[in-house]
Amino acid sequence: MVNDEAPVREEIVSVDGLYKKYSKRADYAVEDVSFKVYAGEIVGILGHNGAGKSTTLKCLEGMLPFDKGAISICGHDIVKEPVKAKSNMGFVTDDHAVFVKMTGIQYIDFMADVYKVPQAIRQIRLDQLEKIFCLGDSIQNLISSYSHGMRQKICMMGSLVHSPKLWILDEPMTGLDPRTMRAVQDYMKYYASIGNAILFSSHALNTVAKICDRVVLIRKGKQVDDIVMSEFADRPDFDFEEYFLSNERQD
Repeated sequence: MVNDEAPVREEIVSVDGLYKKYSKRADYAVEDVSFKVYAGEIVGILGHNGAGKSTTLKCLEGMLPFDKGAISICGHDIVKEPVKAKSNMGFVTDDHAVFVKMTGIQYIDFMADVYKVPQAIRQIRLDQLEKIFCLGDSIQNLISSYSHGMRQKICMMGSLVHSPKLWILDEPMTGLDPRTMRAVQDYMKYYASIGNAILFSSHALNTVAKICDRVVLIRKGKQVDDIVMSEFADRPDFDFEEYFLSNERQD
């Protein structure tokens, strides 16, 4: 007997009816945003400056409280089970915040301690990440001496040291040199292919179109589309940049 049922996909992220405002009199920064992310997917969040991308990601990560809605990571509610939810994610913020009085290796060890990574596998993880980010001997130097791009690299390494099921990146390519940018894109594809999920925001439309399985469009705090990129792969007339800009031109 043939089983025609579609395989059940592992749900990594669920955002349901998210609302967030920064003061009682302000308009909603995020209004009724809902989407899911499944294992094996790379999902981009795209929108103009101030559209609500970073706010959505920071609510999802647990950095910001929200007014209404529900968010779960690997089945754990971010409000009711914050530690379990956060243990399944790694987050790189748009401002690349890091402890500048630590050396690079001290920061990696600190992040490994936070996420309880066993000593036996820390060096293995570090060696894997070094192949991608190529900090070299600079990892022994104080982070205060790092360039913007190097700080971005050490933040990414710290966010991956515990091999999270969900990797969240807010403007991940900012400040990276072309070689590292390509290496990160390749690693994102690999990381998703082994059963993890990636959620990231970006203004780089070419990068989004190249590596995303789906794209959630947000305009003025509201979700306006959830695009499955494969549906347009065989359409030579489809211009992703024009599609995005046409949404931005709407009142």
